[in-house]
Amino acid sequence: MTPPPPAVVAVDNPQTVHKLDFQDGFVQIINGKSAPTAESRHGINPATLKAKPDVPVATRGDLDRAVDAAKGAFKRWSKVPYEERRAAVLAFADAIDKRRTEFRDLLISEQGKPIPQADAETDAAIEWIRGMSDIKLPEDVVEDNERHTVTTRYTPLGVVAAIVPWNFPLMLATAKIAPALLTGNVIIVKPSPFTPYCGLKVVELAQHFFPPGVVQSLSGGDDLGPWITSHPGINKISFTGSTATGKLVMQSASKTLARVTLELGGNDPAIIFPDVDVDKVAEKVALYAFLNSGQVCLNLKRIYVHESIYDQFRDAMVKHIKAYTLGDGSQHGVSHGPLQNAAQYERVKTFFDDIERQGWKVAVGGTMEPSDGYFVAPTVIDRPPEKSRIVVEEPFGPIVPLLSWTSEEDVVSRANNSTMGLGASIWSNDVAKATRIAREIEAGTVWVNAHFDISPFVPFGGHKESGIGTEWGPGGLKGFCNVQSLFVSKSVAN
Repeated sequence: MTPPPPAVVAVDNPQTVHKLDFQDGFVQIINGKSAPTAESRHGINPATLKAKPDVPVATRGDLDRAVDAAKGAFKRWSKVPYEERRAAVLAFADAIDKRRTEFRDLLISEQGKPIPQADAETDAAIEWIRGMSDIKLPEDVVEDNERHTVTTRYTPLGVVAAIVPWNFPLMLATAKIAPALLTGNVIIVKPSPFTPYCGLKVVELAQHFFPPGVVQSLSGGDDLGPWITSHPGINKISFTGSTATGKLVMQSASKTLARVTLELGGNDPAIIFPDVDVDKVAEKVALYAFLNSGQVCLNLKRIYVHESIYDQFRDAMVKHIKAYTLGDGSQHGVSHGPLQNAAQYERVKTFFDDIERQGWKVAVGGTMEPSDGYFVAPTVIDRPPEKSRIVVEEPFGPIVPLLSWTSEEDVVSRANNSTMGLGASIWSNDVAKATRIAREIEAGTVWVNAHFDISPFVPFGGHKESGIGTEWGPGGLKGFCNVQSLFVSKSVAN
């Protein structure tokens, strides 16, 4: 029987504007087609608490069919030349770009972030596809002599499952899709049940650029994730989410030895030296503490300020925070939106309950007023005990501790005294000193006089319980590959 030829990638005319209904008609895609389900559910706009359109609820049978389709597609897609795969991926990015306003508005309505932050995420979703398309993994000749040539190759793993979180549902979907496809894998995207809409539309749009089965989506509830992570047909799991769930993902994947990349929680410290411009740095630190209402793994979550400028820095932070505008992200002028879902709102509420119970001093905020959405005022706790929950745990909401320090050795030890190690930042006009301190911090990314600078060209991942492996950059692409050592002898051995 003659094997099927490699898939022919049909890239649409770049001028084409694809018809997508961003108000309704949210479907999951299996083998290039809409896959209706008997059961459905819906998300909630977190700013208004109004129901959004219905989305499918996948069954185990849907998962099995998607995996079977993916396996068949992989045999063909993995043989498509790299430059053809890259052309299709870039055309896909262009198509998202043409519909960026619709994607942005859909993102606001399902996630809750304000217009400027939704614009930034939409731009990043496109930029990450294009950026990773410029990273190549060439074969590396490591030895070449009279006897043999030895080459290191990076070959695709097979069927990838992308488990996407609710805080960046658009950008983190495309940032998993692009490297998987560029390296010759196929992918099944599972959006968060809290924010399924952007992910489903991205995959629907992808059908114009990739053969059936190469990019698929499954929409479901809490049981879909465990079905995926334990499925014997899944070869790689790219997961972004909480540390607690990441541990369950790893445990489940161990049954099949599926490869995993886990980007998990953070408890990022900032160390502020006394030589900084207090007002400017306080504004930046507040920005990175309360971006997306604190719902970012890389938010600053422990702020250590030198004792000599502590009061001045605290007051400057309070001034900037009081200028924030809390409200529906779809309205112009709003700087901070709601928490995304009821479960997260209730978790954050427990930290506000601790204010009175633990006797914490509040610098600004401190209350959770009833409203029509999951709104929480940005709150700073003034020098809580070092062992208190607000310092030790990650609230993943708009409440942070402000702490003081006098000794460099002590503050580095306190910054590193965490089970997490995702990011950190050092702030000082003495760049050499700040860089020296940065090298002592136990975290996957450390910034000097900045925070949250990320790039599709730079590996991103955590130390300790903040994750395993990296995403993005050459290392991130290699995470979607097997490493193969090829020995080619130049003569037949006697």
